[in-house]
Amino acid sequence: MLTDFNAELALQQQQGLYRRRRIVEAVSGVELIVDGKPCLNFCSNDYLGLSQHPQLKAALQHAVSQYPLGSGSAHLICGHSHAHHALEEELAAFTGREKAVLFSTGYMANVGVISALCERGDWVLQDRLNHASLLDGALLSKARLQRYRHRNMADLKAKLSKAPGDVLLVSDGVFSMDGDLAPLPEMVGLTNTRNSLLMIDDAHGMAVLGRTGAGVVEHFELAQQDVPILMGTLGKGFGCFGAFVAGSEALIELLIQKARSYIYTTALPPTVCEATRVSLRLVQGEIGADKRAILQQNIAYFKQSARQIGLSLMPSDTAIQPLLIGDSQQALAISQQLWARGLWVSAIRPPTVPKGQARLRITLSALHQTQHIDTLLDALAHCLQ
Repeated sequence: MLTDFNAELALQQQQGLYRRRRIVEAVSGVELIVDGKPCLNFCSNDYLGLSQHPQLKAALQHAVSQYPLGSGSAHLICGHSHAHHALEEELAAFTGREKAVLFSTGYMANVGVISALCERGDWVLQDRLNHASLLDGALLSKARLQRYRHRNMADLKAKLSKAPGDVLLVSDGVFSMDGDLAPLPEMVGLTNTRNSLLMIDDAHGMAVLGRTGAGVVEHFELAQQDVPILMGTLGKGFGCFGAFVAGSEALIELLIQKARSYIYTTALPPTVCEATRVSLRLVQGEIGADKRAILQQNIAYFKQSARQIGLSLMPSDTAIQPLLIGDSQQALAISQQLWARGLWVSAIRPPTVPKGQARLRITLSALHQTQHIDTLLDALAHCLQ
């Protein structure tokens, strides 16, 4: 047990791992006032910029006149409103699945699913770079957790062949710190060879990837039978808040009965659900298609321009564009230099990423304009000299 809090905090600072919160005071597109200072935001997961869309704000305001501000209880008591139920049905249809269930956060969804489905004696195989919530869910379940090398299907196949009993294979769809995609078609092929289930956390693909924005599963033209367990968040591409799990009716009913992070927590505010229903319609319509097209243009422009000035980016075709630095102190120093120039780019350090792989996590949005990206690239060229 830690008892000397100050000593532990000092160690965090010494190792370049100390994290500070900044206070956002005003938001206008990607232009923010933070800690009293104007800056350009390059660290948000609001990939389509929908969190500021006037239709979402109007929906929230209208919902306040219809519903209480908060849900008042857990879903299984009296917190499950028409707004919750309608959003679940619409998310199921959107993802091409039989049923969906809402969770308050993506973290709670992942912990709830894995701990509900697995127990001691089961095996959980996970990509080494999976999100912390997926790892924590496996640890909570007391199942045997094994991690395979990142996107390495030979290593996964070897571990699958040695795993007795039931296996849950779990992966990010879009890896949150690297920006690359899980090789879903190959993973589906491996799970079809034995008694195993595939679960995909598509927090960073939902609303962004696929023809209609249905994420990485749609991007690879797969279906429910290929990826039986799909988790998506609503606070990134959708610009709202919360998360959901979609799959077969039996799966979702089982989670409602057994997922402790669903049963024992207050439901999302129904007002937020109504705003999310509007966001879901926008994502599937012309507005969503246009914003995804603009985002892809911004990604292509950033990558091409970065190459022209000699920046060596990690391989990613998504809005997450990491610039590997290595040393935590150096990554933090560069982030601070960018901040001094009015650019907010997070330095990602262990334990979020492996030791020696600290990086700048640059995230792009449909709200970024060419001049914003040029400003960032000019600053990076200066800071990395």
